[in-house]
Amino acid sequence: MTDDQAAIRRIEVGLRRVSELDSGAPLPESDPRLTSQIAEEIRANGPMPFARFMEIALYDPQAGYYTSAGLARGPVAGPGRGADFLTAPESHPIFGWAVARHLESAWEALDRPVRFVVREHGAGSGALAAGILGGLRRAGSELLGAIRYQALDVAPSRLQALRERVDELGLADHLEPPDETPEAGAVLANELLDALPVHRIEGGRDGRVLERFVELGDGGQLQEVVAAASTPALAERLDLEGVQLEPGQQAEICLAIDGWIERATKPLARGELLVIDYGYPAGDLYRPERGSTLRAYHRHRVHENPLVAIGRQDLTAHVDLTAVERAAAAAGLQPIGRSRQADFLAALGAGELLVALQSDPAIDLAAYLDARASLVRMLDPRVTGGFAVLAFGRGIPSDRGLRGFPTTG
Repeated sequence: MTDDQAAIRRIEVGLRRVSELDSGAPLPESDPRLTSQIAEEIRANGPMPFARFMEIALYDPQAGYYTSAGLARGPVAGPGRGADFLTAPESHPIFGWAVARHLESAWEALDRPVRFVVREHGAGSGALAAGILGGLRRAGSELLGAIRYQALDVAPSRLQALRERVDELGLADHLEPPDETPEAGAVLANELLDALPVHRIEGGRDGRVLERFVELGDGGQLQEVVAAASTPALAERLDLEGVQLEPGQQAEICLAIDGWIERATKPLARGELLVIDYGYPAGDLYRPERGSTLRAYHRHRVHENPLVAIGRQDLTAHVDLTAVERAAAAAGLQPIGRSRQADFLAALGAGELLVALQSDPAIDLAAYLDARASLVRMLDPRVTGGFAVLAFGRGIPSDRGLRGFPTTG
């Protein structure tokens, strides 16, 4: 084994073991403002549907995990190296370079409109925005002259960081504030839907759908209790998808997907919705042996207790891809394609982008090895390579295929 091969091997092994980092570190205490708010709401209204608990824990304006106040906790919060989780755009800009090629094909399918507005929801630190805009510039793409990038995030402090990140590349003139003006473009949601609030459900012995609520124990501690469902929409969703839970089988349902897709695509006059996330079609997601997919993340540590470290850990659940497709259809979108992230990136020429770095005078060996290891992680089905990629269109001719998908329709 050569020195280069040994270095590559060390990086690849290190990335595969990233989930083991700080696995023995104790979880932080819950934010007292959130625990107080949750307790007061339970005393006033009774047991709380888990979807409401998750909404508070993640999105409370003052102390939620994803809000600016939560991000002020320091470098161990939020996405990124050394934090709670690592998204593909954060691992290396090559992800954004590849997505830029896909967006270029969408722009061309729309006959190159003068303005092509990309609205990225959950834009975070700006890794994907910087990758896309930087990738267009690297490729000398004419889309760079038409693209206008609108970043949306629940944390205003992140949007400022995004602008600074893009400004460092000299590309901030392509950014503009979000608006609702109907225009041609694209709506992006990368690892966003998995963090929408979910209802925790359970199959009852009589075939009914039960729900898990958060309540206060005798000592004032938060605990879960199973009771009748808070809304008939939960059973209706399963019936619509032909799913029957077995007695005691646990699962999650995200009713928020429908409203999110409707709102997010309302300003899309022509163009596409691109969703990248981990999940399964309903028939696979709700297999009895899969059970609950709700997970909590803190400093790359994964566990199954959502009632600790409230406001200081991420909560996610696998996405129901069948529900996404149905919501997109209800919003007037047509399916364009479905793929896995590994196949999507490969079809976009991510390997070619990596090879091109070898002749880039600004890239040294260490930077190249980092890029290579990051791409390995993006393609690895055990990491993010198995993520689902779904595209839906409005006003895109059916005979105009978009790059990254082998077929349309």
